[in-house]
Amino acid sequence: MKVTVNDEFYHELELNGHEVTIDNKVIDFDYFPIKSRHSNVIYNHKSFNVELIEENRVDKTFVLKVNGTIYHVQIKDKYDELLKQLGFENAQAGKVAELKAPMPGLVLKILVEQDQVVSKGENLLILEAMKMENMIKSPADGIIKRLLVTTGDKIEKNTVLIEFN
Repeated sequence: MKVTVNDEFYHELELNGHEVTIDNKVIDFDYFPIKSRHSNVIYNHKSFNVELIEENRVDKTFVLKVNGTIYHVQIKDKYDELLKQLGFENAQAGKVAELKAPMPGLVLKILVEQDQVVSKGENLLILEAMKMENMIKSPADGIIKRLLVTTGDKIEKNTVLIEFN
């Protein structure tokens, strides 16, 4: 696997049972889970408190806090590399991060809620523009991460309405 840390450090990682190899060097460490997203790692006679802040298993990205320092980590396995070689590296390109208002208007009604799974074409909200009600639909399958508007909000064109996971 290829691991990128903070978009600047690149490492080869191999997992073989309990043995971890980084850049062709076997790493000897002890791992102690503390609670669901917290653990303690002892490496080279030093203790590291590790907290999993965010994880996106689809994109294989993680945000870790190690002894108070934030690290952004991305993992690419052999299948990701194969997709890249075959020209499908943007297979997730149909994924949408946010939905913007196509026109200025007034948010009349919100039809979804946070963490709701939606399908492409599903009704998300009603936007009134020039005295007409416009149904705003989901541009792709996804999960509502955050609603950035509420009923009654007056918005401008390109205002971000919804963020998706």
